Parts: sequence; C-alpha cells; structure tokens
Amino acid sequence: MNEHFIPLPRGTFLMGSEAEGATQRERPVHEVTIDYDIAMCRYPVTVEEYMLYAQATGVAIPEEKFEHLGVDVPLRRVRWTEAKAYCDWKSEREGCVYRLPTEAEWEYACRAGSTAQYCFGDDVSMLGEYAWYKDNSGGMTHNVGMKKPNAWGLYDMHGNVWEWCADTYAPYGQTPVDGSACTLKTDKGRVLRGGSWSNSADMCTCSSRIHMGAAGRNYFVGFRVVKEL
Repeated sequence: MNEHFIPLPRGTFLMGSEAEGATQRERPVHEVTIDYDIAMCRYPVTVEEYMLYAQATGVAIPEEKFEHLGVDVPLRRVRWTEAKAYCDWKSEREGCVYRLPTEAEWEYACRAGSTAQYCFGDDVSMLGEYAWYKDNSGGMTHNVGMKKPNAWGLYDMHGNVWEWCADTYAPYGQTPVDGSACTLKTDKGRVLRGGSWSNSADMCTCSSRIHMGAAGRNYFVGFRVVKEL
C-alpha cells in the first residue's frame, strides 16, 4: 500500500457536537458505524500531485497563484467536480478505487478516537500545534505535514484548507448512519470539513461542517482522498 495512506480501523463513533458554540448544523450527536475497510491519505492533495494529473490529462490547474507558496501546499480553488475527476483518474491509473471521503468517514478519521472538540482534546490553546488557522497562518496556506498528526497519523485534519466530502449537504437526522454518503437532492451543494487557514478555532473542530455548490471555488477549499480496501 502507498505509504501515504493510513488504514482506518472499523468502529462506531458519536458524530456531531452538542458543545457550547456548536452550530445547529452539528446537531444532534448521533451514532455512526464504519464497518468496512478504507484507508485515508495522510495529507490533503497537494499542488504537486495535482500537477501530475494535469500534465497527464491536459486539465487546467485551478490554483493559479501557487508559485509564491510552492508545490507542497494543499491544492486550493478546486471544484468538487474537479476533485471527483482527479479521484476517477487516479482509480483508473492504479487499478483500485480512490474517491472523496464521505462526511462520516472524514469525521471518524479526524477524531481518531477522540470524543472532544479536537483530535487532541478540548484545550483550544493546543490547536496551533496541530493546525494552520486564523491565529497562526499569516493569511495563507502552508505545506502539508508541518504540524502534529492526530492519533492515527493523519495531518492537517484541522485547518489549512476545508476539504470536500462526497456527500450532498443535509441536516443530521436525514443523513446515513452506516458511513455512506448522503445522496439526498438538496439545494445546499456538497459538504466541506475541517476549517482552513482563514478560520477561527471554533470553525476548525472535528464536527464543524459547511456546504458549497459543487461548481464553487474558493481560496480556502481543497480535498483529501480515501482508498477502498
């Protein structure tokens, strides 16, 4: 297996948050079971990785201002449709299934066994050890893997860039509890997780979730890949 992919243990966890400051989007807390085998990439997809895809296929690179940041930063300004196309290309090239994580898989992987606001607990003063966010980013993305990983060896799950998930956005109570992606037809677009370099700490929690249209671009949006085992 590619050394950048971490197999996730099967298990059941509590998804969402009832903590003070949690938004209605994060409520109610509910039990979700991941009873199948996947591996998640240690890092968000970088500019360098996407450049290989662009060179092989002729697609445009959405991050047109990455030169001053380097190629080891997470790709930004990528549409959900472009992220999915990258996964499809990678799957065909390597002969296995790569895809965007479901929202449940993403939170399960981010928590890495934690039931707190963050993968390391509830002490927000520690966030800077694990994440690039508003208070320490200097207003920009940073190379992946520069902060501490969570307990399962995954980096940048908090901050740096929001990450696309496979799901359409729906309120909890209407979303699956078996780890699969929500496929309800809604007008809210797709789910994004993790917070970014431009967000405050309360938007970089394990449970924080926002949504954006699949064709939308933004300087705080990237993605991460999972591999089916």
